[in-house]
Amino acid sequence: MLEELKEEVLKANLFLPKFNLVTLTWGNVSAINRELGLIVIKPSGVKYETMQINDLVVVDMDGNVVEGSYNPSSDTPTHLILYKNFKNIGSIIHTHSVWATSWAQAIRDLPALGTTHADNFHGDIPCTRSLTLEEISSDYETETGKVIVETFIKRKIDPDEISGCLVYAHGPFVWGATPMKALENAIVLEESAKIAFNTVCLNSKVSSLDKTLLDKHFYRKHGTNAYYGQSCNFK
Repeated sequence: MLEELKEEVLKANLFLPKFNLVTLTWGNVSAINRELGLIVIKPSGVKYETMQINDLVVVDMDGNVVEGSYNPSSDTPTHLILYKNFKNIGSIIHTHSVWATSWAQAIRDLPALGTTHADNFHGDIPCTRSLTLEEISSDYETETGKVIVETFIKRKIDPDEISGCLVYAHGPFVWGATPMKALENAIVLEESAKIAFNTVCLNSKVSSLDKTLLDKHFYRKHGTNAYYGQSCNFK
């Protein structure tokens, strides 16, 4: 079932440690087949170095296991909330990558300070509010998804243009149309977080990127008028 999607999810999962985005088993990748309403996700607690395609778990939109012998990632409810609310995303990645998580623990948005950031994200990466004691004590992972959605709604942020969020004191969730695009966004988010940290250390009064330059770099790679890259596919 969903063998091609499983291959993509496995590949993206195995890239996480290669790009230093995860330590031990601290992360997960999922992808959705919206036509079938099924999600492929990493199994909970399985080591990346031993993970194989048959270890992946298929769940429905209610989190019920449809296929797989392992428990799905403990973050599955968070992924489900994001898929249900952000209708255009096809894959989600969660990590505890060092630099992005540092901003989350500092309870700071990741500002768009330069064109590296702007190439993938059309503005600051928001940090959520803290969860209430009731939210933490009830259905924690579901509430984590809800607070991400709440943040985007309240701040009027388009999840198609800012494809990531920092969860208060927790870490980043990023997404994309495909597992490889979500992986790219996770990599860029981590590098941008590192660069921004160094930038703020060098100049604590630095301002966010000029909107004209922000727009130029984002839309040259995204949207109907994008011109970055090649017009044909090379193998």
